[in-house]
Amino acid sequence: MKPGKNDIPVKLKISGKQLKELQKYTWQMCEAFGLDEKIENYKGIRPISLYSWDLDCIIDVLYMALDDEKEYPDKKDEGYKKLYELYVNLKKAYKETYEC
Repeated sequence: MKPGKNDIPVKLKISGKQLKELQKYTWQMCEAFGLDEKIENYKGIRPISLYSWDLDCIIDVLYMALDDEKEYPDKKDEGYKKLYELYVNLKKAYKETYEC
């Protein structure tokens, strides 16, 4: 999907362990018109622009990953904590930008 002139991007910097954990789930974003490649190729150096439909997809994927006992049997695991932190930040950014 191409953004229109009224579509507002959210610019976020995702790096370190959060980025590594997010990149583990790009395969679940394959139906999101290039979002999987965008996340895979992202290096975390500059902010990434994400639109509402990108955030919808990422938030849903993270929700499923965080809820999966096989992926994260230990909720105290650093990977789980970082991914959950990212999930909360993305939901907050979505709400602040699109749910005025």
